Amino acid sequence: MNTLEWIAAALGVVNIALLVRRSVWNFAFGMAMVGLYAFVFREARLYGEAALQVFFFAAQGWGWWLWVRAGGAESQVPVRWLTPLSRAVWLVATAALSLNLGWVMHRFTDAALPYADSAITGASIAAQILLGLRRVENWVLWIAIDLGSIAVYLAKGLYPTAGLYVLFLALSVVGLREWIAAARVAR
Repeated sequence: MNTLEWIAAALGVVNIALLVRRSVWNFAFGMAMVGLYAFVFREARLYGEAALQVFFFAAQGWGWWLWVRAGGAESQVPVRWLTPLSRAVWLVATAALSLNLGWVMHRFTDAALPYADSAITGASIAAQILLGLRRVENWVLWIAIDLGSIAVYLAKGLYPTAGLYVLFLALSVVGLREWIAAARVAR
């Protein structure tokens, strides 16, 4: 499974690099990456993250469609911020999803790290939706997700994936800076 993990990681690097640049082509690489990671995470008994890859695949297709409609096929897509009320709603919904999913995995599966897995899963769902909607806050969530993911993948011995998430963390910081600048220009 190690070769598959390395290929998925390489696709992920291209995906995030294109995403930081607000290129619609990030989605093609993202779909290939998550397709491979579904198998990697299933083998590692990270069931929440394995199932998350199915969601990501669908969300990548949805995001691709939204970004093309927003004019992303010819240029960089426009981005904007959530309202303060929207931020609060997203935070509460993400926490509720994560806690409930963690309880289900703890109670009904042999998941290796049910609550850590579910926190990453719940936050990743929110971040991916916010990404599709082109909201700057998606990067804040990705930074938190990357930090948690690095710890989980190191604990599970998924070293290439942990390394990928170190790179994702750096790219997420760059993405946040780039998208903040783009949102300011769009005002």
